[in-house]
Amino acid sequence: MNVIFFAIVLVSFLVAAWRQVSWTPPTGGPEVEAPMQALATAMIESAKGSVTLALGLVGVMALFLGLMKVAEAGGLLAIIARVVRPLMVRLFPEVPADHPAMGAMILNMSANALGLGNAATPFGIRAMQELDGLNPHKGTATNAMVLFLAINTSSVTLLPTGVIALRAAAGSGDPAGILPTTLFATICSTTVAIIAAKMYQRFSAVPVAPAFEEPGAPEASAPAAHAGALPGEASAAYPAWVSWLALIVVVTLIPLAILFGAAISPWIIPGLMLLLLGFGFVRGVPVYEVFVEGAKDGFQVALRIIPYLVAILVAVGMFRASGAMDLLIVPLGAVTELVGLPADALPMALLRPLSGSGAYGILASIIQDPAIGPDSYTGYLVSTFQGSTETTFYVLAVYFGAVGIRRVRHGLAAALTADLAGIVGAVIAVSYLYGG
Repeated sequence: MNVIFFAIVLVSFLVAAWRQVSWTPPTGGPEVEAPMQALATAMIESAKGSVTLALGLVGVMALFLGLMKVAEAGGLLAIIARVVRPLMVRLFPEVPADHPAMGAMILNMSANALGLGNAATPFGIRAMQELDGLNPHKGTATNAMVLFLAINTSSVTLLPTGVIALRAAAGSGDPAGILPTTLFATICSTTVAIIAAKMYQRFSAVPVAPAFEEPGAPEASAPAAHAGALPGEASAAYPAWVSWLALIVVVTLIPLAILFGAAISPWIIPGLMLLLLGFGFVRGVPVYEVFVEGAKDGFQVALRIIPYLVAILVAVGMFRASGAMDLLIVPLGAVTELVGLPADALPMALLRPLSGSGAYGILASIIQDPAIGPDSYTGYLVSTFQGSTETTFYVLAVYFGAVGIRRVRHGLAAALTADLAGIVGAVIAVSYLYGG
């Protein structure tokens, strides 16, 4: 991460310096900042924006961390962990099946699948905190952390609610038309994320904790005694048929999400709060006190991630303001046009992993452009990009920053590989459904 951070800053400075040397102030018309002054302005604005972003997360994180605490106190995480245990123990052999990290990761993935980015972030941070409790090398990402990050940045998405709303506001005749393309693209990216994380970890020469044995083996007492382990009700898995039944139910929800996604999306967040609080209440949890206790962590976590956000967002802001992004787009556009990725959509594909707000702005400008529109091939493509890929550098900064991870190992490589797979999947799906 040190090399990547410095490289972005260095390239941005050199490009801005080259443009500054050859720059001639325009005569007449509105005043235009010199390239180097524009770079300095972008640095200051990005630094301010990163703090504003972190503070804006305080309320949302307090809300969902409070709900998470209620769900944990009521035993919901243990129940969910038991249901999906056959899959999770294979994906994360380093994490005990009854550990709170399992439930937190599942809630994070579920929130991402429903397009609830604000809800997914607190769950993801909680999962990282629990995974760090199992980390024998503090400050260095474990294999489980890297895999979770890669899955998080590429998570299968059933309801890209924000993009659907933006398309509707732009006058789309079929705002939910990106549901099948987004689903296909995220299935591709998540599959590649898992494969890449598993493959790349072979090249990381960092000792990792041994895999935990199944409960019942002689070594099982160690993870069960781990601080923060869930109650004994999670110590045994449900019968295999329960897990398969749950998987069938989830698969059945996919066509329902495609058909009724626009109608369902407004109900998700209020329904989630009612269900989690209702579950805790039925289980005898003092929901108010427990909610408040969990919400207290929101402010502390938001403050903890500010330095990481400042570093990442300032570097990205410099890269955009210097003109380095434009230098990439011009030569690449002629090549990507041949494979179904038009030059108008290329900035979106390149910027999405770097800046969520920047990519959102590009999406809005493209689909609101009368010459393109939301229901054109390019409009469907950029909408799918926004709904099926994640702001990788932001997620990396927030999740790893929350637990003080400085050595990300193969985390960034796996996440960017998944991003590339998502872009390819989006091009394939949109080309098939809406023509290239």
